Amino acid sequence: MNPLYPLVAARARHLCEYCRAPEIVFNLPFEVEHITPQSRGGETTEENLALSCRSCNLYKSDYVSAVDDLTQQEVNLFNPRRDVWQEHFLFAAGTGEIEGLTASGRATVSLLRINSKAQVDARKQWSRLGLMNQS
Repeated sequence: MNPLYPLVAARARHLCEYCRAPEIVFNLPFEVEHITPQSRGGETTEENLALSCRSCNLYKSDYVSAVDDLTQQEVNLFNPRRDVWQEHFLFAAGTGEIEGLTASGRATVSLLRINSKAQVDARKQWSRLGLMNQS
């Protein structure tokens, strides 16, 4: 396990910093991921690390930007250390979907496949259980 996991997980309140999945419902700890990947010069510093569920981390891979489907512009992905989640995303408890409110939010939702059927179905259940936290 990453030695910085306790710090990163506590700071994220044990939620995926991208899709807000609650770590408590998984049978293993979430991953400490590099916001700017090491392959792109990112360092292993507190400022460059985020807590990520396996799904978000796999799809994020080494990307730092993606195309916003609405504007067709390449934009930076959501950065949990610089950006405020609620300014870029809206969680709709009724549908279980996360809506991107900004170009960065939309590109992140699309690239990370945050609204896959499995994730939406899980989010609906987590919401019913009071486990979804947007802050």
